[in-house]
Amino acid sequence: MRRVFPRWAGAVAVLLLVAGALSAVGVGSAYAESNGGVRVMPLGDSITDGFTVPGGYRIGLWQRFANDGYRVDFVGSLSNGPASLGDHDHEGHSGWRIDQIDANIAGWLHTYTPHTVLLHIGTNDVLQNHDLANAPVRLSALIDHITAAVPSAEVFVATIIPLADSGQETNARTFNAAIPGVVQSKVNAGEHLHLVDMHAALTTADLADGIHPNATGYDKMAAAWYSALKSVPGSIGDAGGGNGGGTTPPPGGCGAKYTVVGQWSGGFQASVTVTAGSSAIAGWTVPWHYSGGQSVTQAWNATVNSSGSTITAHNVGYNGALGAGASTDFGFTGSGSGGEVPALTCTAG
Repeated sequence: MRRVFPRWAGAVAVLLLVAGALSAVGVGSAYAESNGGVRVMPLGDSITDGFTVPGGYRIGLWQRFANDGYRVDFVGSLSNGPASLGDHDHEGHSGWRIDQIDANIAGWLHTYTPHTVLLHIGTNDVLQNHDLANAPVRLSALIDHITAAVPSAEVFVATIIPLADSGQETNARTFNAAIPGVVQSKVNAGEHLHLVDMHAALTTADLADGIHPNATGYDKMAAAWYSALKSVPGSIGDAGGGNGGGTTPPPGGCGAKYTVVGQWSGGFQASVTVTAGSSAIAGWTVPWHYSGGQSVTQAWNATVNSSGSTITAHNVGYNGALGAGASTDFGFTGSGSGGEVPALTCTAG
């Protein structure tokens, strides 16, 4: 088997390079599906695309979202996968290295403004033996460009999965060993980065061709992503159909839940649901803070005031009084990235 894998690896690498060239001319354009949930960008190479299993880890990840009541909008310029994958959009470019993703990342982020990014990249750097000594430096630069473009986004950086060829696996482990330090240095600088040890989640028995996962391997990747996402509040919203920013109504008080309705380049629309607790309330106030410089430009069903990045919404005359457990909604449009789901509080009275 040790003599066979290098031939397979070389053949697959050629296929990946061809596939990467095809993707550059528009093969697999995005469906642009959306269910109004938190915008998540699966970002990487053919493993993100789903080579050998179209849809790859995104199938199992989407099914976990749906089963647990999370509303998530996969975003990206490409799409593929079966009907069991409810949202086919992604940014997985077959055959691409770190530098090729980096050359295009600013445009993708500007177009799709994700709130969460799932980054698994570097396998083709190893397969192509492309300046491996500087691969961690290239990864660091790519991460910097991501956080500069979407500073409020939660960015999950994965170690690359195992490779069957022993020489390539040695190089993969060397590259992976540098990733925790890259991530930690940026966490120390205040960036929203999270390390996912994807290499430990799979073994070579989970590979279909020595490089790409089989169906079991992709589902193991889905499980690893899902566990990491659930550990970071707000990265995929909350279970039960909302997308984060919610508070539970206390007795005699009120709670509020923030939902992103839509996004476009330079702007967004959101709504907030205010719910009374176990007792009726006569009025409500909902403040929140944006960390990405966003501002509210127009609001309805509430009086909204801004002080820098702090926003305060008050009820209007007709929707302040709420019976026990009753709800009302207000909405607004804003400028800036709509991916952020801020934490809300609600005060009755």
